[in-house]
Amino acid sequence: MTARLGLGGTTECDRADLLPPGCRVGSWVVTELIGSGGWSTVYAARPADVLPARAPAGGRPGPAEVALKIMPTAALAPRQARRIVESARREVELGRRLGHPRLIGFLETFVLRAPDRPALDGAIVLVMERAAASLRELVDAGVPEAERGRLIAQICEGLSHLHRSGWVHADLKPENVLLGADRSVKLSDFGLATELTGTHGYAPPMGTLDYLPPERWRAPLGELGVLVRPTADIWALGIVIHEVFTSGGSPFAGATPVARGAAVQEYGAGRAPLRLDHALPPFWRDLAADCLAPTHAARAPHTADSLLARISAARQGMPGAETAPGAGRRQGGRARTAVLATALCGIAGTALCADGVRAGSSPPGRTGAVTGTVRVFNAERGCQERSDRDQQCSLGLAIDPRKPYAAQNVVATRVWHGDVLAAECELADGRPIIDEEDRHSTRWYRVRLPAGSAQSTAWLPAVRTKDRPSLPGCPHPAAVP
Repeated sequence: MTARLGLGGTTECDRADLLPPGCRVGSWVVTELIGSGGWSTVYAARPADVLPARAPAGGRPGPAEVALKIMPTAALAPRQARRIVESARREVELGRRLGHPRLIGFLETFVLRAPDRPALDGAIVLVMERAAASLRELVDAGVPEAERGRLIAQICEGLSHLHRSGWVHADLKPENVLLGADRSVKLSDFGLATELTGTHGYAPPMGTLDYLPPERWRAPLGELGVLVRPTADIWALGIVIHEVFTSGGSPFAGATPVARGAAVQEYGAGRAPLRLDHALPPFWRDLAADCLAPTHAARAPHTADSLLARISAARQGMPGAETAPGAGRRQGGRARTAVLATALCGIAGTALCADGVRAGSSPPGRTGAVTGTVRVFNAERGCQERSDRDQQCSLGLAIDPRKPYAAQNVVATRVWHGDVLAAECELADGRPIIDEEDRHSTRWYRVRLPAGSAQSTAWLPAVRTKDRPSLPGCPHPAAVP
């Protein structure tokens, strides 16, 4: 099917690169630009022959507004043009075969005829359901706490339907998670969607670097493309969960997608631990960690169906469980036992005022005598020079110095470089911690926490201070109040 580029109202379509409001594209009139990417531009549009929000005579109400995804082909090399055509074919096929409330609705497709506009002549146009916003916009603004679980559950519903239907999305990211006016989730952009043949399929060597699992970085390229499995979507879901709870923060450090990709590969090869932000409540930390298991085999048991079941059980069987301390353990999530190589230096968690743990701030009712002080040391030079309490420069304190530094073994209170802590005693044979210069230490200091904290004390590893105070030995942690 072809359609001409024409006039809508009195507006001429005289721009070579963009379509102005009022420009008619087939049976639709452009109302505004939504966004553009490397291969396509998306516009909002309304029906040309009926007023918005009115139904055709005797027919079902049509959409008041749609999204037009325009994919030019004229200026592309033959191989690039074939990729665009194949991408559009996949979107059309999947849209027609897999209608579901969690997938963006697909209406029609046509090829644009615009002989007076060479840049657009032959462009492929996909007409789709219009969304109100993307998850990326919501993440950047900060996802309301009450909505996080529902949004992630609905993403799982969409992935579950795709995977059970024999497809992999292959490009899951917040930009491709659209939201309706009621903020219901609609997965979109199926240009890289891959149909499975048995356990896997093959896709072009494309995708968004920040959401590729470790195995994709070293996957061989064959005649059919690179091998893709549903666990690639599960990995991307883990990244999305982390972003939802941290306003877009990645669990992998790096200033660029390539640098973050290098961190992913180090983790996948077992040379670096997984560092999840402490802003994730225990249930979601466990869920994200399962999604971000370093290999396909370790990720395979965590299907979209099983993840959805865990979320549903937490939200319905135990109201508030997905945000309650220890919820992940009650739901059977595995305890994370990896020791962070950089000890207690992590990304932001729930921050309480660290002034309350400084020397001389003995809260009323606390037991134990303060016999000395320790000054916190952060080896990152950039954090040493900051005068503000930037969350990414904060350090964590352990609950039990003889247990691995995992998510369940960190208190909520954070400390920063230069903080002076009131210390009670020291433990010589705690968990070994490695500093940035690969020096091991088993020594820990028990320090006070501010009034109102869930615990009265916590533990700072000796590698996180340059002080060496003379303190009495601590009893076994189990005997500490």
